[in-house]
Amino acid sequence: MKCNACPFECNIDRSLKPGRCRATDEIEVAQAQLHFWEEPPVSGTRGSGTIFFSHCNLRCKFCQNYDISQEGFGKRVSPEKLLEIMLNLESQGAHNINLVTPTHYSLQLLPILAEAKKKLIIPILWNSNAYEKVETLRQLSGLVSIYLPDLKYYSDEIARKFSSAPDYFRFASQAILEMKRQVGKNIYDEQGIIQKGLIIRHLILPGQTDDSKRILTWIKENLGTDTSISLMAQYYPAYQASALPGMNRRLLPSEYQEVKEHFLALGFEHGFCQQISSASADYTPDFEGKGL
Repeated sequence: MKCNACPFECNIDRSLKPGRCRATDEIEVAQAQLHFWEEPPVSGTRGSGTIFFSHCNLRCKFCQNYDISQEGFGKRVSPEKLLEIMLNLESQGAHNINLVTPTHYSLQLLPILAEAKKKLIIPILWNSNAYEKVETLRQLSGLVSIYLPDLKYYSDEIARKFSSAPDYFRFASQAILEMKRQVGKNIYDEQGIIQKGLIIRHLILPGQTDDSKRILTWIKENLGTDTSISLMAQYYPAYQASALPGMNRRLLPSEYQEVKEHFLALGFEHGFCQQISSASADYTPDFEGKGL
């Protein structure tokens, strides 16, 4: 079957050759483990059961996980094995099953998630770059309980230059509206761990504070000030970042403060901030195929 699952609609039969995402129709996973560095309602005290998928439909020149997203580190897993991995993470105490960069495997994951939904007690979380099609996301309705999209860019020029993603904001904004439609208002358990809902991540980039502020303004106007937002300061130059003018440095504390002040001025009620010290490779997983 020819793949048109994401906005690129490359129309390639991935059983014969890889798509633009460099993935075939067989799921590949780089790592599966408990992860304690997500937002507090996601990681909690026992960790988030993260499954890092190999490959990606974007080509971010500054990707901190480039070894799996761009270079394809990982191994093929059968649907049965992937379900086993999910159940094992639950048995280790995971608060949720966190599917990291799953977009390009959306259609392959549908039957697996349907089966997982019958067997798992904990919720399934979709952790994506938001460059997704509404039509594809609709098929996940009822299977995914928590959406954790990264709304990267407002400017199409920046999206094309940094991630080779034409019309990024047009697709990502509509995708996030669909995610919100599916999950509604955030629901937490008695320990404050999210069980259902939406948390929007945004990585602030050097020299791009105006773009960040435009994203926050859009969120307020279209989703409301009760939307949970994670403002990330963890950018550091990685992969091919040195080829991008102005990107060969970390975020300045003043840049992060400027965006935080805009967040507060807009009246948002729920947010997560990072220390500037989080901009370090020490917080990037060391992909060794753990948990497979």
